[in-house]
Amino acid sequence: MFSRFFMFSRFFMFFSLVLQWSPVGVGGAVEKMDRMKIIKRRLSMSLRSARPVDDSLSELAEQITLDESTVARDNGIVHENVKMGSDGESDQASGTSSDEVQSPVRVRMRNNHHRRISNEDINKRLSLPADIRLPEGYLEKFAMNSPPFDKPMSRRLRRASLSEIGFGKLETYIKLDKLGEGTYATVFKGRSKLTDNLVALKEIRLEHEEGAPCTAIREVSLLKDLKHANIVTLHDIIHTDKCLTLVFEYLEKDLKQYMDDCGSIMSVHNVKIFLFQLLRGLAYCHRRKVLHRDLKPQNLLINDRGELKLADFGLARAKSVPTKTYSNEVVTLWYRPPDVLLGSTEYSTPIDMWGVGCIFYEMITGRPLFPGSTVEDELHLIFRILGTPTEETWLGVTTNDEFKTYNFPQYKAEPLVNHAPRIDSDGHDLLSMLLQFEAKKRVSAEDAQKHSYFRTLGDQVQTLADTASLFSVKGVELHKDPGKRSSVYPESILFRFLQREL
Repeated sequence: MFSRFFMFSRFFMFFSLVLQWSPVGVGGAVEKMDRMKIIKRRLSMSLRSARPVDDSLSELAEQITLDESTVARDNGIVHENVKMGSDGESDQASGTSSDEVQSPVRVRMRNNHHRRISNEDINKRLSLPADIRLPEGYLEKFAMNSPPFDKPMSRRLRRASLSEIGFGKLETYIKLDKLGEGTYATVFKGRSKLTDNLVALKEIRLEHEEGAPCTAIREVSLLKDLKHANIVTLHDIIHTDKCLTLVFEYLEKDLKQYMDDCGSIMSVHNVKIFLFQLLRGLAYCHRRKVLHRDLKPQNLLINDRGELKLADFGLARAKSVPTKTYSNEVVTLWYRPPDVLLGSTEYSTPIDMWGVGCIFYEMITGRPLFPGSTVEDELHLIFRILGTPTEETWLGVTTNDEFKTYNFPQYKAEPLVNHAPRIDSDGHDLLSMLLQFEAKKRVSAEDAQKHSYFRTLGDQVQTLADTASLFSVKGVELHKDPGKRSSVYPESILFRFLQREL
């Protein structure tokens, strides 16, 4: 009690001095005395109340600032109140409006009553899609409750705002068709009431004792921070006692279905466009130290425009520093690199680049490159085409216990062009750079995008913003595939990446 009294005493003395030296002129003496009495009364009331000291002081400071401004304005005095930005420049100097350089209290009042907030303001503030439908009356309520636009929103307020719009609620989405069911998850085609767009609803059943599967937690934690034109968008997460529902953007088919649809004979131009988009999305992930670890045609989704997006991050991991050891039971067998097949658990981003090479070959030829049935069979197929590795081609391989156990025959490498006659010299060079035995020798996704193989797409594709589509570049468009079929495939085939058993 004594400490509270001592603090208020010092506070009162401080503001007495402030008021004493305030430039209100001789005519303001009466007003000054009245305000001192009001402040003294408020301090006494605060001392008796149970509110925290910091709250009381903050409220009084804000009110005194308002009172001071009112008196100063009435006496014809103008005070400069320039707020400095993080770069050391004032907001006024950088073009900020006069309404936004006042105290936080005044900013809130002026935002509420004088600035008209639009849908675009809210969309930008909450990172919402442009075509979202806001509830009736939400604009006015947001204007009253939102902090000033030059102040960040708290996470709690942002979550509350999104919930009020309709995010995180099952009733926001309409189920249309069941697309598939696995051990832990059921997938539905749906429609969002917020945008009227199609969505994919992945319902993951929650076990009472085990909770959400680790793959679902992993997928959510990574996808919520990955915003890229070539990565599938996670629109919403709905958590109930019985299930966890992930709401994804809806894409018409996956790459495997696309290849089947064109009779496994893709246009070489389209192969180039799909490969570039795959590398774009992967380079974005790798810059953020995220390993996908399960690249395959079924996990690459394609919409009607031809936009390709990485999906199914259930096996993805954030690569930590220093290096950790990971499981070698990752990546579907046909797309798993030889170092991981031989037991390596210390890997990084090159683990994904081998899979890119396998997918590149599969698009250009219409068949998988190494369709093994077991680990040993997979290694046999790899060595039969690329040659059995030696110390010259793969340093340290002859001392690997797994490699010595299999006792592989001494295969000689065959030119890849013999197996992919439609590939040109630049494509052959890029494919060879992707299919290197040693992980550190494989080309990175960042460097692969700059390979001469993509020269025909133009220079502009190299400077696209992360969220910009490749098809926003003039002249970039898909060609008709030679084996294109006209029949429409059933939707039950779609979103196979969502239907896999977790």
